[in-house]
Amino acid sequence: MRLITIVLPGEPKTRVEVGPRRAEAKHQEAPLRRDDDLPALLSEIASDKAPLPNAKGGLSARHTNQIQQFLKENFSSKLSLAEMAAVCDLSSYHFVRAFSKTFGVSPYQYVLLLRLDLAEKLLTDSRMSITDIADLAGFSSQSHFTTMMRKYRHSTPQQVRTGQRRSRSKK
Repeated sequence: MRLITIVLPGEPKTRVEVGPRRAEAKHQEAPLRRDDDLPALLSEIASDKAPLPNAKGGLSARHTNQIQQFLKENFSSKLSLAEMAAVCDLSSYHFVRAFSKTFGVSPYQYVLLLRLDLAEKLLTDSRMSITDIADLAGFSSQSHFTTMMRKYRHSTPQQVRTGQRRSRSKK
């Protein structure tokens, strides 16, 4: 596995893990159900997003740990900015600024990337329907999920599932 950084004009840097794909999707294990080791999968996804060390004007170490734990447990549910700010006992305004300095992306982007990571993992490792994966990852609909995958990962959920990623040069 290797990490690559994608930089698009007007977008924050996005780190993507690239590795070998399964050669044959037909010989996968039994479908992943909602209760099959999902907490372990969620913690693996959430732990990949590391804060920037010593970000001036960012969250304190205690608040950073609190918000990471909160998001790790709740990123697939509907979250409001006020809820996230309340975890750190900050105003919404101050929380957004401090969070962005600490993590390098807005809270919305951070949660979206966590959801996309989970969905991508589920697409490659299970036979769940795309609609179920979208729901489990916290997207409002399959259409929203497909739109976000296309925008941030440059492929559709079906392309991820089959291992057919679009080349960025073929736009």
